Amino acid sequence: MNEFHLPGCLMIEEGACERLNEILSDCIPKIEKKKSVIATEEALVPIMKPYLDEMKRDLPKSEIYLIEENSFDEAMELAKHICMEDVEVIIGMGGGKVLDVAKYAGFVGKIPYICVPTTLSNDSLSSPVAVLGTEGDARKTLKCAIPAGIVVDVNVIMGAPVSHLQSGIGDTISKYTALCDWKLDAARRKDRVDDFSYLLSDMAFSSLCYNEEKSLKSKEFIKILTQSLVLGGLAMEIAGNSRPCSGSEHLFCHSLEENYKEIQISHGMAVALGSLVSCRLQGRDAARLEAVLRAYGMDMDPMNWGITKEIFTDAWLRAADTRKDRYTVLNETTLTKELFDGIYEELRADR
Repeated sequence: MNEFHLPGCLMIEEGACERLNEILSDCIPKIEKKKSVIATEEALVPIMKPYLDEMKRDLPKSEIYLIEENSFDEAMELAKHICMEDVEVIIGMGGGKVLDVAKYAGFVGKIPYICVPTTLSNDSLSSPVAVLGTEGDARKTLKCAIPAGIVVDVNVIMGAPVSHLQSGIGDTISKYTALCDWKLDAARRKDRVDDFSYLLSDMAFSSLCYNEEKSLKSKEFIKILTQSLVLGGLAMEIAGNSRPCSGSEHLFCHSLEENYKEIQISHGMAVALGSLVSCRLQGRDAARLEAVLRAYGMDMDPMNWGITKEIFTDAWLRAADTRKDRYTVLNETTLTKELFDGIYEELRADR
């Protein structure tokens, strides 16, 4: 069995940032006496100023460190700072860029990392991986430790852009096809599916897809989405890999990112689109997914994202090459231009 760890604290409530120092003290004993770094980005400083000021007051040995880009080099610079300055705790406050850099830097520096997200665009807030830029537009998924604590202020998330929340929905939706690919892999290669990881990932999908709250800006929805994303990250930690949350739909997303860098579509929207295709390849009915995506106003017409039929088909034909070690439905399907051209037309006709 894979050895795993769970966050020491998980807080999802309204006004959590108003008592952030109290929560942090429960998570990291005597944090007020420890040297800490609060990693954020410049654009968030005026927005989060009341909370940052309070943290600086109650954590006298803390400093604010501004993240400029989501890159491996940036993470290593922060890790170097942690090591050279004997920092004992790192707190990431921001979106995916800040959280991934802070998470990986804390992992390299071997110190506890506390996650305080200001938006919900994917399940990285609790996952054991960080996605960082390498050279040019290339990105790499790197293993690291999950947060020691996660603090989500529902009121703060209410101010996040709708597109970010839709991306978080897309990342959750994709678990439907990822789990099917995982079971297929286990059956073909005589591996085993971790039942508890599978359950958590399935719960993440079901709790979002079968809830009745469809307003993206309702507090109840924010809580449900947060719980779903956290469950997905924990499923990966327990499994020891990303199989509970990543299958053929993610390979399509990786193919777009690697081969068509000009396409401006978020990770969550790309994997949601990928799931609609993977469903068809798996011989499953995509109606439930389509209904959920429509309910949250998510545009699944590939053309509206600049994905032409040629790009769509080529990205799928090259998808399996992005992770040759990953067995999915793509390994059991005769992949042809005609197949994906036809699916593309179906997707466009469904809009």
